[in-house]
Amino acid sequence: MLEWLNPVKGFGVTFHTMFKKVPTVEYPEVKRPTAPRFHGRHQLNRWADGLEKCIGCELCAWACPADAIYVEAGDNTDDDRYSPGERYGRVYQINYLRCILCGLCVEACPTRALTMTNEYEIADDSRQSLIWTKEQLLAPLKEGMEEPPHPMRLGETEQDYYATGRGEHGSQGTAEDAEALR
Repeated sequence: MLEWLNPVKGFGVTFHTMFKKVPTVEYPEVKRPTAPRFHGRHQLNRWADGLEKCIGCELCAWACPADAIYVEAGDNTDDDRYSPGERYGRVYQINYLRCILCGLCVEACPTRALTMTNEYEIADDSRQSLIWTKEQLLAPLKEGMEEPPHPMRLGETEQDYYATGRGEHGSQGTAEDAEALR
C-alpha cells in the first residue's frame, strides 16, 4: 500500500547523518590511539638473551600475497650464533611499497619472530627508504640482552628456547623472565 514511500525511506540514512557533527582529528598535532589489534609496521623479535627469533625459514615470504618480503637464510655455527636454531635470517627485507599490512606473514611464522606493532607512520617520499632492512625491523635490545652473535644462554637446545617463549604474543621477556619459566 505504501510502496510509493520506499524511495523516500532510502534517503532516511542520508538525512539522519547529514545533520550530525563530524569529528575532526587534527592529525599531526593530535594522534588518536589505534586499536589493540591494529596492523602497523612489522617487528622482528628477540629471545630474552638477545638472540633473534627468526630462523630463516622463509614461510613469511611464501605467505605474503604481495610478494613484499625477502628472506635469505644463513647457517649458525657454534662461534657465530644469531638464533637458537640451525639457521637464521641473514638478510631480511620488507618492501612497504608492496606490503598491504594484511598480517598473513605473522600468522605463518612458526617461532613468532615476526609481529606487527601499532606504529602506522611509515610513509616517506623516497622509494629506497620504504624498503626496510633487518636492522630497521629488529626489536631493540632490552636490559639484560646481549648483541648477537653469542652462545645460547637460555639452554643447550632449541627446545629450551621454545619452552621459554610461551609468554604473551610477540613478547620479548627479560633474562629474569626466562629464568622464572625454566
